[in-house]
Amino acid sequence: MTISLSATPLAAVQNPWLATAMIAAVVLLSTTGEVLTAAAMKSIGDLDVIRARSGLKGAIRAVITCPLFFAGVFFLALAFFSLLLALNHLNLSLVAPASASLTLVTNAIAGKIFLKENVDRRRWASAVLVCIGVYLLAH
Repeated sequence: MTISLSATPLAAVQNPWLATAMIAAVVLLSTTGEVLTAAAMKSIGDLDVIRARSGLKGAIRAVITCPLFFAGVFFLALAFFSLLLALNHLNLSLVAPASASLTLVTNAIAGKIFLKENVDRRRWASAVLVCIGVYLLAH
C-alpha cells in the first residue's frame, strides 16, 4: 500500500468560486459553532462557582444539559468535516490560512452582533488587515 502526499488537481482547484465556497463553508460553520458555544458558556455561568457548589459532576452536568452547547458542538463538527473536504480538494497553503484568518474576522463581527461583545478599534483594524492578507494570498 502506497500513500501519496501530493495533491490531486481537482475541479475545485480550477474553479475559484468552488474554492471560495468551500472556504466560506468552513468559516461560517466554525463561526456559528463558536458563537453558540460561547453563548452556552455565558448562559451556564462561572464553572468554578458551579464546581465549588456542586462538584465536578455538577459542572459537567451544567454543560451537557445546555442545548446551546450541543448546537455549538454540532456546528463545529460540521466545520471540521467541511475543512476535511476543502483539504481534500484544495491546497493546505490556501485553506488553512484563509479559513483561520477569516474566522477571526467573522468571530469579531458575530461577537459584536450576537454576544454584544466590545470589539475595539484595534480588533477592527486587525480584521481589515487580515482581509487584505487573505486577498493577497488568494491572488
